[in-house]
Amino acid sequence: MRRAYERAYQRAAKALEPTRAGGAYPGLPPGPIEPELVQLAMFLFEPIEFVQRMRARFGPVFTIRVPGVPPIVQCSSREAVRDVFSGSPEELYAGEANLVLEPLLGPSSLLLLDGDRHRSQRKLLTPPLRGDRMRGYGTVMRDVTEAALVGLREGETVSIHDLMQRMTLEVIVRTVFGVDERDGAALGELRAGLASTIAYGTRPELMVRQLQVDLGPRSPWGGFLAHMRDVRGLIGALLATRRREGTAGRSDMLSMLAEARHEDGSPMQDDEIVDELLTLLVAGHETTATALAWTIHRLIRHPEVQARAADEVLRLFPDRVDPERIGEATYVHAVNQESLRIHPVVPGVGRRLKVDATIGGHKLPKGVIVGLSVVNVHFDPAVHPDPHAFRPERFLERKILPTEYFPFGGGVRRCIGMGFALFEMDVMLAVMLRQLHFVRHAGDAPVRVVRRSVTLAPSDGLPVRIARRRVASA
Repeated sequence: MRRAYERAYQRAAKALEPTRAGGAYPGLPPGPIEPELVQLAMFLFEPIEFVQRMRARFGPVFTIRVPGVPPIVQCSSREAVRDVFSGSPEELYAGEANLVLEPLLGPSSLLLLDGDRHRSQRKLLTPPLRGDRMRGYGTVMRDVTEAALVGLREGETVSIHDLMQRMTLEVIVRTVFGVDERDGAALGELRAGLASTIAYGTRPELMVRQLQVDLGPRSPWGGFLAHMRDVRGLIGALLATRRREGTAGRSDMLSMLAEARHEDGSPMQDDEIVDELLTLLVAGHETTATALAWTIHRLIRHPEVQARAADEVLRLFPDRVDPERIGEATYVHAVNQESLRIHPVVPGVGRRLKVDATIGGHKLPKGVIVGLSVVNVHFDPAVHPDPHAFRPERFLERKILPTEYFPFGGGVRRCIGMGFALFEMDVMLAVMLRQLHFVRHAGDAPVRVVRRSVTLAPSDGLPVRIARRRVASA
């Protein structure tokens, strides 16, 4: 397994070779002149402020340089977003732009594939995340949320981000892996293993290739590698058990992938399934938990929005939230959408150019990475009037275009779990609003944006003081 990881890193290093034949990339848009390590530090630890300062200084297109990867041309014009999302996937590779995630997700992760392999794998992953199968997970989402709220006391200070992580992890354990209380010790072992994986995966320093040095299991990188071997073995054993016992009557994603077939009739290999399950974990747990935490932060800052959203929930669901009818809660949905606009969990998306291309009117050479800045688009006053104002109504007043709002990416590479995530956010928020009133932030420190690997989360776990709104009659 260790040799497999080493081969993966060698592939990543070769694919992201920062120089092209003949030397440097000529004619790129201007950008900061600070040393690459300084730019990397700003990109990692000032993710919002850095890109906004650069846009104010250089305009909607600028080039940043960080160690170990090609230049990144950051774009935030609607024309550039359109060119990238409508461009040929054979010419704009998203997988190569995401290779920093390979040690966490594995080489067969959908996020890291391009071309035919990406299309084939995406077809296999799409059915469990659509239609009746996805809606069938709504009951799990509601029940998990209700159970998590039972022990909360009036006036208690709660780390909202931690609470959201526990809830979304439980949803993943049940809907993706198909494990529940009936599985006894396996449930606790899986919970602990997956939680530790997320904890490792959200450490931004592990994204820096120069720090990926294995000095044994007590070193940061060595400990990460040892953990990933263990957790992959744990998932592999669960998959083997499922294959042995059969998948009849099961609707979890692990069981569906165990039965999935490529277009040529061949089954998915075990390593492929493990990689995709880890992808669903990372993409469907940390991001959703963080997005919900930011929503609650905004509801505290805007009590009038919280009151309107709670009124809608209590009117629609006087006794218990019905996931089948959550689409009727249009204002709750708009609250979550606006929270994702003003607090995008992932600050940008990227593509690596496989050919010379014109993006947003700029001719760019083969090999560079084009980064679409979610932050700068979402805060562009020409796109979203009064962009710093939290106004869920803007999503009810007009149709927001994919070039104006893309917290889940776009084009053929739009996050495959977008529908699942928004559905989960709406169900969970509705359940919480029925039972809780989020009163105020706890502590004196202001809420800051902190980077957790590729996600942007609220600082200190977002401690919040809560009150009971009413006793649910479920």
